[in-house]
Amino acid sequence: MPIEQLLLIVAGLLALSVLASKASSVLGVPSLVLFLAIGMLAGSEGLGGIYFDDARLAQAVGVVAFNFILFSGGLDTAWNEVRPVLKHGLALATVGVLITALAVGLFATAVLGFSLLEGLLFGAVISSTDAAAVFSLMRMRATRLAGHLEPLIELESGSNDPMAVFLTIGMISLLTTPGANALGLVPMFALQMSLGAAFGLMSGYLGVRVMNRIRLQADGLYAAITIAIVLVAYSATTLAGGNGFLAVYLCGLYMGNQDFIHKGSLSRFHDGLAWLMQIAMFLTLGLLVFPSQLLPLTGVALLSAAFLVFVARPAAVLLSLFWARMSLRELALVSWAGLRGAAPIVLATFPLVAGLPQADLIFNLVFFVVLTSVLLQGTTVSLVANWLGLNLPEERRVPPTLRVIDASDARPVEIRISASSPAVGKQIVDLHLPRGALIVLITRNSGHIVPTGSTVIEADDTLTLLASKEDAESARQQILKS
Repeated sequence: MPIEQLLLIVAGLLALSVLASKASSVLGVPSLVLFLAIGMLAGSEGLGGIYFDDARLAQAVGVVAFNFILFSGGLDTAWNEVRPVLKHGLALATVGVLITALAVGLFATAVLGFSLLEGLLFGAVISSTDAAAVFSLMRMRATRLAGHLEPLIELESGSNDPMAVFLTIGMISLLTTPGANALGLVPMFALQMSLGAAFGLMSGYLGVRVMNRIRLQADGLYAAITIAIVLVAYSATTLAGGNGFLAVYLCGLYMGNQDFIHKGSLSRFHDGLAWLMQIAMFLTLGLLVFPSQLLPLTGVALLSAAFLVFVARPAAVLLSLFWARMSLRELALVSWAGLRGAAPIVLATFPLVAGLPQADLIFNLVFFVVLTSVLLQGTTVSLVANWLGLNLPEERRVPPTLRVIDASDARPVEIRISASSPAVGKQIVDLHLPRGALIVLITRNSGHIVPTGSTVIEADDTLTLLASKEDAESARQQILKS
């Protein structure tokens, strides 16, 4: 195929996907369903006639896409919102995933005719909620869930993929390695998670330091640096034997709660990149599916989806959070918001790549279950939240990357920088100002400068801040003592 023709096809699919995302809010259907539908229509059994059955390539696309989706999700997650529900999120991301995998695995063994290990593999693949689906659902809605439910659901979706990946790879190793013992997975789990956490936090710390010290001439190059940080965090962690997905999410979470150069514009860049990755991933997975293979599985797939949504997921939430001071209404909403998405479909390519006997059946079942979950749960989360009295439509999400100042209390304040001030020679980003204080103007040598985070403070500068009285005084002390 000529490169021009290939580029034209890619451009057409991207354009259709963007239009589909706009239509999704009107139709009330999550955009990922439409992305998958476009991929299926473009495939060998659809109108496009594009033949694609390379599971290894689809897996590679999914892995790369997930890295940037998880990084963007972590970057936009405010630590002060996550901290109160950290224990709850970790419980859902570990114990909850394990319970879901066991429940679905036993169901698949008893009802679907899988062997025990094959059933547990199917359960592991379908055990995690999907970050891409949840992030896009929560952040595209005009409503906001009450209390800490929204950060809890987002934290779970961003942090439970590592557990599902571990269980999937572990089950595949038990199926393909003669004499392998399930107890051998325990030290592997401890190693992967500990290395993933350590490498992720270290990557985030070093990433912030690099961003604030490299001082590039072209602003566009900072985006390239963040892409490199994501790729290094994943690849270095994986090569060291850790969980790369956990590392990338924690890297984004750490960086998103620190001050660094061009943070606002880079957060918007990674939000756009995450959408591009979602489109690429869903289109690729849609191309990989043969609809004719799905139809014969309608009955068992719907039965599996019903068991997952109405039995396995509620049981996992209840058993994971029985100790938490949460009402039954809140637990019910957390259960219902456990959307499946591209994560299980990508994990379903692992058995295909490994060449397992039941790999095709597992992939098709997972695909069908995911579609059912998204269509059923994704379209009704707001309705269920309203029914449970946990939706607060008058509230609006404020992007954590924006610095919000109360206009009714804000006032301009001037601070003169003497030659002996410790702030001289420092970038604005290194001053660590209160979130309610913003330097809007610098007067220097009778001229005026509109500063950015990389602007260096010089002697005899006059800084004009916009801040409340309390934040202005705190900023003054911070600048003069920095």
